[in-house]
Amino acid sequence: MEKIGFYAGSFDPFTKGHLHVVKVSSEIFDKVIIGIGINPTKERRFDTNLMVNAIKKTLKTEGISNVEVLSYNNLSVTTAIENNANFLIRGIRNGMDYDFEETLATFNKEVSNLDTIYVRAGEIGPINSTMIMDLIRNGADLNRFLPIDIINAIKEK
Repeated sequence: MEKIGFYAGSFDPFTKGHLHVVKVSSEIFDKVIIGIGINPTKERRFDTNLMVNAIKKTLKTEGISNVEVLSYNNLSVTTAIENNANFLIRGIRNGMDYDFEETLATFNKEVSNLDTIYVRAGEIGPINSTMIMDLIRNGADLNRFLPIDIINAIKEK
């Protein structure tokens, strides 16, 4: 049976911490699906299609061929099941993340019977999107925090 992991998030924007989780996951699973969740109650900083395409370019640049990218607007577990995922993937930045993610994993297991795999977000994983947005607003160098294809997509916007 093919092992498929579903990595859900807003990815607004997709960072090198996210990329680290994807790289590790792509070595563990036969296939990884990155799912960009669309939450109608949250305003996105970057257009979903822009981010989907930029992530696809990033994967190509990185030579990662067993990862797909899609967007969805229902429950993450529903989309994971519809795409034959066996596991949910979550990135962990710190202990606070773990506490939150463990509660979410317990809920997701109850409603979908899918287990969650945690992957450390890497050395710059603790950097969050709010911090990244501060850098973008202030014209700072983003190369340490964002993949080049994401930077280029943001600049084109």
